[in-house]
Amino acid sequence: MNCVCFYPSLNSLGCFPIHLQHPTPEVKLYVVPCLSVAHLYLSRVCSKIGSPIVYNGAKCFMPVLLRSDTLLGSSSHSLNSASDFEKHLQELFDEVKKLISTGNESDAIDLLEANYQAVREQLDAGFSGIEEAAILDIVALGYFALGNSDMVELVLDEMNKIVDCLNDDELLLDSILIHMGSMYSSLGKSEKSTLMYQRGLKILESLHGMHSIFLVTPLLGLAKHLDSAKRVAEAEEIYQRVISIVESSHGADSVDLVLPLSGLGNLLLNQGKPEAAEIPFNRILNLYSRLHGEYDGRVGMALCTLAHVKCAQGNADEAIHLYKKALQIIKDSRYMALDDKIIEKMRLDLAELLHTVGRGSEGRELLEECLVITEKYKGKDHPSLATQFINLATSYSFSKNYVEAERLLRMSLRIMMKSVGPDDPSITFPMLHLAVALFNLRRDKEAERLAIDVLRIRETAFGKESLPVGEALDCLVSIQTRLGEDDDELLELLKRVLRIQEKEFGHESEEVMITLKKILFYLDKLGMKQEKFPVQRRLSVLRDKYNNRIRY
Repeated sequence: MNCVCFYPSLNSLGCFPIHLQHPTPEVKLYVVPCLSVAHLYLSRVCSKIGSPIVYNGAKCFMPVLLRSDTLLGSSSHSLNSASDFEKHLQELFDEVKKLISTGNESDAIDLLEANYQAVREQLDAGFSGIEEAAILDIVALGYFALGNSDMVELVLDEMNKIVDCLNDDELLLDSILIHMGSMYSSLGKSEKSTLMYQRGLKILESLHGMHSIFLVTPLLGLAKHLDSAKRVAEAEEIYQRVISIVESSHGADSVDLVLPLSGLGNLLLNQGKPEAAEIPFNRILNLYSRLHGEYDGRVGMALCTLAHVKCAQGNADEAIHLYKKALQIIKDSRYMALDDKIIEKMRLDLAELLHTVGRGSEGRELLEECLVITEKYKGKDHPSLATQFINLATSYSFSKNYVEAERLLRMSLRIMMKSVGPDDPSITFPMLHLAVALFNLRRDKEAERLAIDVLRIRETAFGKESLPVGEALDCLVSIQTRLGEDDDELLELLKRVLRIQEKEFGHESEEVMITLKKILFYLDKLGMKQEKFPVQRRLSVLRDKYNNRIRY
């Protein structure tokens, strides 16, 4: 069963397969795009000495320049200064969070830039210590929340130079290292991430012991990183270690077990071990049921996760039952708003599953419910409705009701054209689906005009050898074949499609095999025997490999 495909942004298209001649068309449903702001967090704020300053009109929090042994040796003065710096550091942290969460991104950038430049002046003056690292930590977290990966990497490099020279007994260093490990992991810097996590954990282990509850958060961060780096055996071992620590500290019924159990379950599920994954997910369900009752919204969320497991096991009927029960519990408990993105995703997962098993009318009811909820909470002309119309049109196309699919796709285009220009690549998504609907209604000339427009817009936006262009070309070839266009031209278009698919999917992918069949048809039709035989041999090898994969 295909997993649900998320449509991340109306302005960032992926490639969504459209097969005009396919015995069992795939159903793909898309979540309405949603912008989110990453959460900032600081596990422990503590430093030695510091005070606020103003830099270029923005409030900055910089360490006092005095570093004498006498000053730091005075316990009264040192503790007061540490408390002051902790307070000022927390103020900066809270202000950055507030600006980002309220949408004042330009002010947040000004504040982060001012503090970054102030620290740079300190570094140029020869001051390089935990205070500078602590402020840069917040600056990096702020830019991370804003999605500025280039600036995050630049600040992390500055921090790296500082922390390399610091002793492990610096009070704030463990938190900084864990944050650095998390950000490096998100940037795909696997080696640096691992080094930061390991050093931070070493400090915490020396402070609190190997089985301390203080190790849980950094261990979870490291496990997640190792999972993303495909080091799954190490990640599984760490999840098991965290579970053991939480059980020994808080007992076997602690809600704190949910995170490591969930991480372990997802790890096993992604490794194709749904039977093993069911064990931790069942444990989460039992925990929530005992702590909050069987009709609590958290129980509904746990049931939804188990539905995913049942899908992976191939038990569609049980998965459908669990999805429906989960949605009903969440609705009755009012655990989430009806228009919450998580609930919408659950409806789409269930709708896609229902279509897959041939219960399209039930799936369509869910899609119509999503549409009604969006209209109610956001209005009848909200841009997010475009995705809802596309999903519903996909369902009608699946049931071969192309007339209704055309109507819905035109409504989607109308809404999108109000918020984007006629050459915006986002509109090519419903346009191409509309071309397919018109093709199935045998309105080939209209379908061709749309497909040509899609091709032109995508070539400009993504490049002539991009995957979205390959998709548009594939659609255009099918339409022009029925229109009786020149065979030589159609063969050249298919060769373009093949080059794109080989680059994006690999030379032995199913997509390549399908395109080779089409190319072989035209080579045979044109009598090109010299080119035909190599394609036949290649296609024969691919068929054998693909059939073996299906068999085993």
